[in-house]
Amino acid sequence: MENYKAQITTAADRFLTLLKTGGPQTAAGMARELSITGEGARLHLLKLQEEGLVEAVTEPKGVGRPQQIWSLTERGNRRFPDSHSDLTVQLIQKIEEVLGAEALNNVIIAREQDNSDRYYQALAPLPNLSEKLARLAEMRHREGYLAEWRADGDAFLFIEHHCPICSAARVCGSICQSELKTFHRIFGEHASVERTDHLLSGAQRCVYRIVPFS
Repeated sequence: MENYKAQITTAADRFLTLLKTGGPQTAAGMARELSITGEGARLHLLKLQEEGLVEAVTEPKGVGRPQQIWSLTERGNRRFPDSHSDLTVQLIQKIEEVLGAEALNNVIIAREQDNSDRYYQALAPLPNLSEKLARLAEMRHREGYLAEWRADGDAFLFIEHHCPICSAARVCGSICQSELKTFHRIFGEHASVERTDHLLSGAQRCVYRIVPFS
């Protein structure tokens, strides 16, 4: 937070910047960082949640009450300049304009192949589906997807709370199709994959339901 003090002028800015620089965290952790009470942090976060800038997911915490983990929403992320995202959108539009839709589709297919190869090689040595899901969640989390997985009866849910390629996907639907194809490739030998929640369709996150073959 120290490097950002000159630019932070409001309580809202302090919370949003802390989440941007530190990633998802609890209200108690943010209260300690900002030297305020836990109740004060919670009230600020609830106000930001009402404005659509932050959101919370509940996670188990061993014995005792579950804890809420707060993170920025897409709207909250838009409070920070993102020239990289703008450049990506411009490049997509220009590839299609100058080279045509087929060339753009070929680029997306090549990206899909590279990503699925990388994931497949990392997951292939692991002995069971739960370990593969855990490894993929780690990889996707590092890439900015805020990913997690959990058991859901006889199936699993793979949840991505953020989409770092959302701006590109909005102007090119093939990118989202490519993401789903990647999941089919890396898990298709062991399970069926269905995307049950889709951020670009109005959901709060993307969720993949993965059902092991019996």
